[in-house]
Amino acid sequence: MSLKRVGILTGGGDCSGLNAVIRAVTRSAIINYEAEVIGIEQGFEGLIFNRNRKLTVAGTKDILALGGTILGTTNKGDPFEYRQFDQDGHVTTQDYSQQTIENFKRLDLDCLFVVGGDGTLQIGYRLFQKGLPVIGIPKTIDNDLVGTDYTFGYQTAVQVACDALDRLQTTGESHHRVMILEVMGRSAGWIALEAGISGGAHVILIPEIPYDLEKVLEKINLRAEGGSPFSVMVVAEGAKEIGKEAITSEAASTRLQGVAQLGGVGNYIAKQLSDRIDLEVRCTVLGHTQRGGTPLAFDRILGTRLGTQAVQAAAEGKFGTMVALKSQEIVLVPLESLAGIVRNIPNDSQLIRTAEAIGVSLGR
Repeated sequence: MSLKRVGILTGGGDCSGLNAVIRAVTRSAIINYEAEVIGIEQGFEGLIFNRNRKLTVAGTKDILALGGTILGTTNKGDPFEYRQFDQDGHVTTQDYSQQTIENFKRLDLDCLFVVGGDGTLQIGYRLFQKGLPVIGIPKTIDNDLVGTDYTFGYQTAVQVACDALDRLQTTGESHHRVMILEVMGRSAGWIALEAGISGGAHVILIPEIPYDLEKVLEKINLRAEGGSPFSVMVVAEGAKEIGKEAITSEAASTRLQGVAQLGGVGNYIAKQLSDRIDLEVRCTVLGHTQRGGTPLAFDRILGTRLGTQAVQAAAEGKFGTMVALKSQEIVLVPLESLAGIVRNIPNDSQLIRTAEAIGVSLGR
């Protein structure tokens, strides 16, 4: 088909590499198809409330190495269940899906590129079911999307966590402390596991394997008895103790997201350990530093490849799909196959076996 006018939005949490995708889509659509590119601002909110702007080759020439997204993003703009506060401070929901579709039609777009993680892509698929020509582009630092080997933003987040562990190693050893690094990872522990292995962590706790505190203590005491009275731990925010739920934050801002915000497990474990060992315990929460900053070359390249292949897929009319990395090639997978599925780390995965083979404790 002939591409004349396409739109792109970025939804959910930001990450390094988003601007590489925006740049690739813009350049590929204009250079190869002479199409006009419309950037939808603040995710789906831009379609709900008609906020957008034209993107050009010149206007995107300097954004490849820039963190964040020049279009802005939000994780509370679901047009099917838009959440907002009323005058009494209560959360209300409203269905803006029809308004979203009408605004899309007013923009006269041939395709909507939806860049995001599981939640954003699910919304994109629902809009596709209502007739919108949608192509998904996978983004999440958690690397927990099925259908693709990697999501852009993940490798940069792992490197940030690895750098932090390198620094915690030296200060922990100097003071004979147990250093805990809490990283993101709501349901999947990919960041914690790969950063922990690359950063030399002695204990790695992930959501997929509920931890036994006694096993963690055993590892710390074993190191101390062997002449290493310090330990470094990396803990995913969704890690949980055997028989207990993940620890949540009561931050008011999460009420508009409709999901509980996780966080605090690092400090929770620090308190548990402090009561049981004769070593100082310190916790560092890495938080949003994992999302921001300059993307690694890997994420710049992957974002660029995904963006250009998404434009090609649109030109071929292959809507309702997501571009994905599979065995070094960019392929198309149906959006329908992604709905509601989290890509967890299998308990018998080679990565886990690798960690345990070199003496890392996963709390089991």
